[in-house]
Amino acid sequence: MKHLNKIFLILFCLLLASCTGTRHLPKGEKLYTGAEIKLESADQVNKRLIKTAIAEAVRPVRNKVYFGNRPKLWLYNLAGEEPKTKLGKWLKKIGEPPVLMSNVKPGVTSEIIDARLFNLGIFKSFTESKTVEKKHSVHVIYTSHLHKPYVVKDLIYSISDDSLSCLILAEKDKSLIKAGEDYNLDLLKSERIRIDAFLKNKGYFYFNPDYLLFKADTSNVNRDVAFSLTLKDSIPEDALTVYRINKVYVNQNYWLNERRTRTTEDTVMVQDIVFLGKEARMAIKPKVLAKSIYLRKNEVFSRQNHIITLNRLMSLGNFKLVQISFTENNTSDTGLLDVNILMTPMPKRTFRAEIDMVTKSNNYAGPRMNLSLLNRNTFGGAELLNLSMAGSFEAQLRGKGENLYSYSWNPQLELTFPRFILPFNIAKTNSIYLPKTSLSLSYNYQKRVNYFDMRTFRFVYGYKWKENIRKEHELNPIEVSYTSVGNKSAVFTDLLEANPFLKKSYEEQFIAGGTYSFTYNEQMIPGKKLQSYFHLKSEIAGTAFSLAKRIGGEKISSANPSKVAGSVYSQFAKLSVDGRGYYNFRDKNRLAVRIFAGVAKPFGNSLVLPYTRQFFSGGPNSLRGFQINSVGPGTFYQDTGKRGLLQLGGDVKLETNAEYRFGIYRYFKGALFVDAGNVWLLKSNPANTGSPFMFSEFMNQIAVGAGFGLRVDVSFFVLRFDLAMPLRKPWLEDNHRWVTNQINFGSSAWRNDNLVLNVAIGYPF
Repeated sequence: MKHLNKIFLILFCLLLASCTGTRHLPKGEKLYTGAEIKLESADQVNKRLIKTAIAEAVRPVRNKVYFGNRPKLWLYNLAGEEPKTKLGKWLKKIGEPPVLMSNVKPGVTSEIIDARLFNLGIFKSFTESKTVEKKHSVHVIYTSHLHKPYVVKDLIYSISDDSLSCLILAEKDKSLIKAGEDYNLDLLKSERIRIDAFLKNKGYFYFNPDYLLFKADTSNVNRDVAFSLTLKDSIPEDALTVYRINKVYVNQNYWLNERRTRTTEDTVMVQDIVFLGKEARMAIKPKVLAKSIYLRKNEVFSRQNHIITLNRLMSLGNFKLVQISFTENNTSDTGLLDVNILMTPMPKRTFRAEIDMVTKSNNYAGPRMNLSLLNRNTFGGAELLNLSMAGSFEAQLRGKGENLYSYSWNPQLELTFPRFILPFNIAKTNSIYLPKTSLSLSYNYQKRVNYFDMRTFRFVYGYKWKENIRKEHELNPIEVSYTSVGNKSAVFTDLLEANPFLKKSYEEQFIAGGTYSFTYNEQMIPGKKLQSYFHLKSEIAGTAFSLAKRIGGEKISSANPSKVAGSVYSQFAKLSVDGRGYYNFRDKNRLAVRIFAGVAKPFGNSLVLPYTRQFFSGGPNSLRGFQINSVGPGTFYQDTGKRGLLQLGGDVKLETNAEYRFGIYRYFKGALFVDAGNVWLLKSNPANTGSPFMFSEFMNQIAVGAGFGLRVDVSFFVLRFDLAMPLRKPWLEDNHRWVTNQINFGSSAWRNDNLVLNVAIGYPF
């Protein structure tokens, strides 16, 4: 084995040596290996900002380098000049042609760099270039001679139109141009766009950012710039006219191939909005649509109201396409706009059938099927009714224990209303997002052969709303579930008797309470280098019942638990936070980091948490180097081969994950990752299932795993394969928990015991 490893290492080094890509260059050419940027300045400047601007101006981009080598260039050369085989053509396609020095024009690049620096207020920069040649390669050194950027002295508004001048001056405190800050051309462009957006909301329908001019007066002595904001000399009259809404027409049965003609026949007037067609044939009631239309007769045109209307109508989920067009009405006064809202409906009912194969890291696999029927307009108010039936079967394909299997079926009804349904009225908001009220009723039957039958009824009533593109809230004031466990086998009964903690968690399965969650997500914001994500979820259950019992004079305690309708109800509080950061590199690779922390505490009527509310660790979206739900609590070792489908959870969970994601070829992506974490109980367990959580000890009880991932990412669908192994096992004795010295890929026994393949849909976080 040692000789084999040495041979592999020698071959690997030879391969790396051949990946430099300098052996097949055209005669007389050298490989361009990139540029070095140097800054020379007598003044103190923001070198990081300037180097970033220069790096974006440097052209061309060198061949991609990985660990000092150029594998894509090597593949390109390996294919040959004119490959004839399919393999050769494929290698040529995924490879990368050499970037030669003949393609580099240092003089032109220097001029582009100076132009970029000029945009940053460095008006008198000078960039020189120098080529440094080696035997087969060459790189360029760009040296920029700088001075301190010019700063903004002041901004004077010289708007010739009095109405525009008053509006713009009223908003000058929001200006992006601040006295004392460095000159920046991009800020000037952004300021024009900001003012234009503001004026669009004040009725200036035909205004354009190009109508605004910044005139600059520079002082070489003080190195500052005084700006004067003016209007262009020749502006169309309609750009200075405030427009109002005249008539609003709505056609909710519009098709792209029909002509945009209106008729006065068969129309319905609701809140000054004209709905085309007979009300009896309209899919959605006009009064419902009117609540999402913010463009109203006689009101000043507002781009914001235009966007709100468009987004709210699309959010109903009943239309493929919503178009809003504006036409001038010249029949009477000037400055009037007719609004045409054209909506192409989706089919009222949609049936969907899905079937897939599920594999888990604990060696269980099987088919899963989901049938659903969606009605998009149940009661004529754009209500979405979803009836679904899901079923699954999974069996243990291999393992140390007996051959186990389970199956389940889960009918569910979910009804969503595109508005808040409350016993009181709330003020109308200007959010572009539609608030929603939803209720769901479900039943889940699960058969775990040789263990038990489990039946769960669940009802949820709640609300969802978004403040903006980043912030989303979900409040479920009513969330009730009842779980009964029957047909218990002797094996399952023995497991419960051996662990009072586990037994108690299966007994108290009547949960009545509420949940609230808040999500902050920046991932949908394009161009942001560092994106963040934060999710908070809280849940409290049983307090209403306990309060009513206490008012009635009944004492509440876990030793003598109270009942509702003959069932012991659970009482607990639970809180979890999930924070993530995504750093996006220039080459579209990404570093993702996640930290999760959760704690739940039973109290009053409960001694332990219900099994369904406990925290678990291990699996495809957790610690991928360990089998699903197999880590913890604490130093406890869960032999999944013996326990089968039954695992223990905890009251506390801490977990962190780091993953570097990179592209391989087109929609094939790769990842290198490390996961660490565990779950703990809050207090000791008579069954000796790990020590309780202690701040002084928890770091020594962390499980660590690492691995490599392959993903097939086609935007709307991600199939993920993560191969991982444990690096630290907390159930081992102190000073023996790190197991990196035991890694032996050549041993089949080690591979069977340690390598875990996770197959899942979507990214883990």
